[in-house]
Amino acid sequence: METFRSDLSGKEYPLPERIYGDIIHGALLQKIQEQKPGFSADSCLAVSELNAYKLQYLSDHLTREIGDLGDLEKTVLDSIGNRTTLSARADEEDRPVTVGQRVADKVAAFGGSWKFIITFTAVLLLWIAVNGIVLANKGFDPYPFILLNLILSCLAAFQAPVIMMSQNRQEEKDRERAKSDYMINLKSELEIRMLHEKLDHLMLRQQQDIIEIQRDQIEQMNQLIQRLEQNHKNTGNAG
Repeated sequence: METFRSDLSGKEYPLPERIYGDIIHGALLQKIQEQKPGFSADSCLAVSELNAYKLQYLSDHLTREIGDLGDLEKTVLDSIGNRTTLSARADEEDRPVTVGQRVADKVAAFGGSWKFIITFTAVLLLWIAVNGIVLANKGFDPYPFILLNLILSCLAAFQAPVIMMSQNRQEEKDRERAKSDYMINLKSELEIRMLHEKLDHLMLRQQQDIIEIQRDQIEQMNQLIQRLEQNHKNTGNAG
């Protein structure tokens, strides 16, 4: 395999990884030149070296914008450097659900449904009807239904913590989802920023190339006009 020598580090790299400095946008090129003053638009480097400087450039940009970098920002930079997707990483980090959490979710889902309200109301009416009307307050729980109040109190005492367990787990999932959304948005913002700078650089290069082409065409036209005028003068003198 053909190789080339990087002007940045002097190391040998495969030829397909070669990148010339003239296609690197201004801010990133300045970042490279700060550490390697001899690097110019005619110099070349490898893709891996450019990615390292790109991460350093993005890290400096984030530091200027938000201050010290946290774990989330470092994860985003690692994802950009490794070219991995953060959405897949978020799916991999889903924690396994325990039996208690599964039960808490089912209890919370049932306790907050119309099915529970209708069933519970029917049981209360049936309890009151049996003890108050059918058994004429001489049944197992006569008016004022002390046993029923005890059962309701016990039910509320157990149901409330179980529902809170489910809510806490849901809040934790929401926080993790918010962190994932933040990292994805931050990565998108950084990628778009780099893309805009690269497009601006390419457009500027294209404009400069067009101006150079126009200058060459104007010079050629001027030379052609001068030749035609000279030929015309020579023809007139000969006549």
